[in-house]
Amino acid sequence: MANILIIDDSPTDVRVFTTLLERAGYKVDSVGNAEDGIERVRAAKPDLVIMDVIMPGMNGFQATRTLTRDPETSNVPIVMITTKSMETDRVWGLRQGARAFITKPVNEKDLLACINDLLPSAA
Repeated sequence: MANILIIDDSPTDVRVFTTLLERAGYKVDSVGNAEDGIERVRAAKPDLVIMDVIMPGMNGFQATRTLTRDPETSNVPIVMITTKSMETDRVWGLRQGARAFITKPVNEKDLLACINDLLPSAA
C-alpha cells in the first residue's frame, strides 16, 4: 500500500482527496502548509506528494522546488493540484520539478490514473 502525503491548506480539499485516495487503497497523511510538508516528506518519505499551489507562507511552487532539489527527497514524485489553470502555471510547476499538474476541480479517474502512472506497483 503506497503512502501519499497531501500538502494543502484547505480542510475541504484534504477531506475530499483523503476519501478518494483511501477508497482506492492508499494510505494518506496530510499537513496544512508547505513548511510542515517539507519536514514531513523528509521525515516520513512518502511514496508520492499531492501539493496545493496557493497556501499561506511558502507556496507550492517553492515547496516543490525545495523538495525536488534536495537529494534526500528528490525521488518523491509530486503532483500539483491547483485552481491556477493558466498554461504558464502548469509549465512553471513542471519546471520546479512536479511530475504532474492537475487543475481543480479534479476528475477522480484522471487523478487515480496519474498516481498509478507515477506509482505503477502501488495500491
